[in-house]
Amino acid sequence: MADSDFWVLLGTDYCGKSSVLADLAARDGHVRPTSYDPTMLTGDYRAIAELPAALGKAFAGQNSPDYVMALLNVAVAYLRDSVFTAPQDRTPLLDSYYYKILVKCRLLGLPDEPWQEYWRSLPRPSGVVFLDVAADTAWQRSGAGALLNPLEHYGPTPGKESFTRFQGDLRAGLIDAVKDLRVEHISAGQDIAATTDHVLRAMKE
Repeated sequence: MADSDFWVLLGTDYCGKSSVLADLAARDGHVRPTSYDPTMLTGDYRAIAELPAALGKAFAGQNSPDYVMALLNVAVAYLRDSVFTAPQDRTPLLDSYYYKILVKCRLLGLPDEPWQEYWRSLPRPSGVVFLDVAADTAWQRSGAGALLNPLEHYGPTPGKESFTRFQGDLRAGLIDAVKDLRVEHISAGQDIAATTDHVLRAMKE
């Protein structure tokens, strides 16, 4: 499993990853941000925009856990493809790669085989930029729970306690998942432009 010339932007839910990636896309610099956020999908990959709605239906019991995992693998495959299609003069920055999905599956009791073996066979990034956010800030950004989906909290009903506990376990799992990689920690409490600048400095250094 060789290292490749790309980076991963990682963090718990509502840490500000999407905002940073959108800011990077607007700057059109040497970094190529890639995410399965609907606002950043282009071409044939726009079909992935339906993933959140499909996952919601699956967690409502309309589909099997295997189907949920297959959907999640589509997102991972898209991020993998972006590494190999990036222009040579732009460094890909991937939204979470497979790390966040893998940890969430474990926390929520979803089957991670054979997906885990496949994901771990994918190229390793040059490094990881980890956005750290305070629990209260993340809760506020979630609209006090109004924006939460089933992959962001414990139990059937979102609440601050179930969200905060899940996010704490998620952070611990993410840190463990990338413990063998170079990881740069950044506070996500500052404004977006400043956070983006910090991300770029971390990648450059």
